[in-house]
Amino acid sequence: MGAAAMLLQCAPHGAFEPPARAAYPARLRGRGVNIIGLGLREFWQRLRAPPDALMLELGAGGELLVAKLRAGLSLALLLLPLVNIVTGEYMPTEGIAGMFGVILAVAASQVLLLLARHQRRFRWLPWLTTSYDVTLTTFVLALLALSSLAASLNSMVVWAFYLVAVCMTALRNDGRLTLYTGALAMLQYAALAAAVFALAQTPEQLASADYGTARLSNVLQRVLLIAIVTAITAAVVYRMQRLVELSGTDGLTGLPNRTLLVHHFPALLEGAREHGGSLALGLINLDYFRRINDEAGHATGDRALRHAVDVLREGLEAGDLLVRLGGEEFVLLMPLPTGRAWERLEALRRDLATRPFVADADADPLRITFSAGLACWPQDGADLSQMMRRADLRLSRAKLEGRNRVVVR
Repeated sequence: MGAAAMLLQCAPHGAFEPPARAAYPARLRGRGVNIIGLGLREFWQRLRAPPDALMLELGAGGELLVAKLRAGLSLALLLLPLVNIVTGEYMPTEGIAGMFGVILAVAASQVLLLLARHQRRFRWLPWLTTSYDVTLTTFVLALLALSSLAASLNSMVVWAFYLVAVCMTALRNDGRLTLYTGALAMLQYAALAAAVFALAQTPEQLASADYGTARLSNVLQRVLLIAIVTAITAAVVYRMQRLVELSGTDGLTGLPNRTLLVHHFPALLEGAREHGGSLALGLINLDYFRRINDEAGHATGDRALRHAVDVLREGLEAGDLLVRLGGEEFVLLMPLPTGRAWERLEALRRDLATRPFVADADADPLRITFSAGLACWPQDGADLSQMMRRADLRLSRAKLEGRNRVVVR
């Protein structure tokens, strides 16, 4: 039970090393960190896919960081009018609109910061905040159009916040959010440009001594620049997702590893508290599995391990989470009370015992069984370490009593 002991030792600190290089999927070995070159199709599919639990957990921390940056930037923007006054480049039109936008930004940024600090993680918050960032930029540009149509399209100081909004989505670790933000910025700026050109009755209205002449070619170039920044940010998000996947996924079985377990467990526990549910943790150890490695070789042992994982996966239901701790040890999290969780583990044990692994056509079937210890929240512990410790004691009892059994009390 070395993996379980290691998890118990490290869980309070939450720091785990990534999988060894040999544990990476075969198609990634020998490629270093060049994980972006896996094909545009996979790149596009991954960006459009919902992030997994670990990415959502990291994204929630990223949202708080973005909220702090937004609040800090909003306060820093108050200095821009002062800088323009000191340098003698103050323009009343941009100054009034800018100050109004800054005051609105400061007030809203404080509200969004409070939401990001809330103990409950709001899934909709990143979509709301990034929509706010883009729309506020468009709103300030529209204010500039009230006195100068050219200013609304050529004010690079304000327009640059479209790019800031896109770049900040990289901290949320959600490719869908990056694509949405870039598309929203391009659509809003293009719509603003269309409105400005429609309102201009003469070419002179599109010219300004301070901002130059608003031209369609310049608008198209800026829309293209937003698209380029969106693509670069999306590539950064994709790379982060792949790196997190390698650190949170077991390379041999494809199961989540202990890193994801430690990050995801608090969210599962919080969900059980909010909905008045239960959470059961089963610590599973394959019986005498090392004999297969010693007698049949590690290649056959790896195939036997994947066979056992496939059987266990087939018996999982919605809400279950199967994690490989290392070696032949696994954790199964189930949103069930004690009795039903024991029945689920017993069914999995019987199913695995009746489905032997056949290495080759002429080889004898290998019967694989497991022993398990079950612990349930809240009666067996208030956090992951306590529940793992109780489950580990019951797993030891199952082994002492002859293995191939599940012990809950």
